Amino acid sequence: MRAKIKGDAKKPRLCVFRSSNHIYAQLIDDEKGKTLAAVNDLDVKSKDKKAGIARRIGTLLAEKAKEKKIENVVFDRGGYKYHGRIKALAEGAREAGLKF
Repeated sequence: MRAKIKGDAKKPRLCVFRSSNHIYAQLIDDEKGKTLAAVNDLDVKSKDKKAGIARRIGTLLAEKAKEKKIENVVFDRGGYKYHGRIKALAEGAREAGLKF
């Protein structure tokens, strides 16, 4: 999947990693090999369910992207189905203003 998805400074890759307990998201510039912004569920102090925390992570990542003047991203779901926590994270990022 990553062979088709590339990010650059203007349109970085929003990469998502999901484990059974945690979820992580980061914006990556593949040309330079640098992470521009990263958020995980340990940054969010919430009593919500996993999907609610994932939505909040998407919102936080979009806020960090706006600080760096990034509006458009390429979504890399990492081989996971677009369902559940992955979908909630994407919707949270879209609601906060990211376009992909």
